[in-house]
Amino acid sequence: MQTFCDVPLHSVSERSPDAVHKNLIDPNLDDLAMKKYFVLGVLFILPIVAYLFFASGIHNFAKLPILKEDVPELQAASAVQLQNKITVLGFLGNTIEREGGDLFNLNQKIFKPFREFDDFQFVYLVPQTIDATELDRVKTELARLTDISNWHFVSLPQETITAIFKGLNTPYDLMADGGSKYIFIVDKDRNLRGRDDDEDEGVLYGYDSSDIAELSNKMKDDVKIILAEYRLALKKNNADR
Repeated sequence: MQTFCDVPLHSVSERSPDAVHKNLIDPNLDDLAMKKYFVLGVLFILPIVAYLFFASGIHNFAKLPILKEDVPELQAASAVQLQNKITVLGFLGNTIEREGGDLFNLNQKIFKPFREFDDFQFVYLVPQTIDATELDRVKTELARLTDISNWHFVSLPQETITAIFKGLNTPYDLMADGGSKYIFIVDKDRNLRGRDDDEDEGVLYGYDSSDIAELSNKMKDDVKIILAEYRLALKKNNADR
């Protein structure tokens, strides 16, 4: 059996102090140090990345573009007006073809999430020749789903509806029944808002109310933007007082 005395002296003396020191240190400490530097790096870099992201977002999406100014106002005798309201404007048509689809999609995707905003309203223009009983039925069905006190159905002569629609200056046409599947965002100053750099349409004047994906992915975001725009303006005005 080899004893300590039998171990050559050079085998002990040749071990450097650094080697002895390393053997005394827990190797896991190196991993802990690396993790510490990684966390510190993330904490330093993340705020910069977040700032650049939101700064670019503010630059590109702070305001929804104005596509047409001076949208025609409704008749003076109407209790519902576009001025001083953020309006989703629609054209129902004489046959109420969208009663079981579009209106209820709009209610779920657009109206319900934003109905608490006092200045936000839905306005649907309907011809005076519409079946009043059918219209009342649709309104009753909608009322069962949500508070529709800010959802207005305004009865007007068809020629007036056509003039308002043409006044939007869009590439769309009314259907044979005097309605349209497209709905529009009109701001408090009666400007038509939309997208001037849409990836699909180029210029997006209106939103297809029969397309749930377009309502969810485009219109909902755009309504958020215009509501946020007015909220920020209100806060700024209050701060300046």
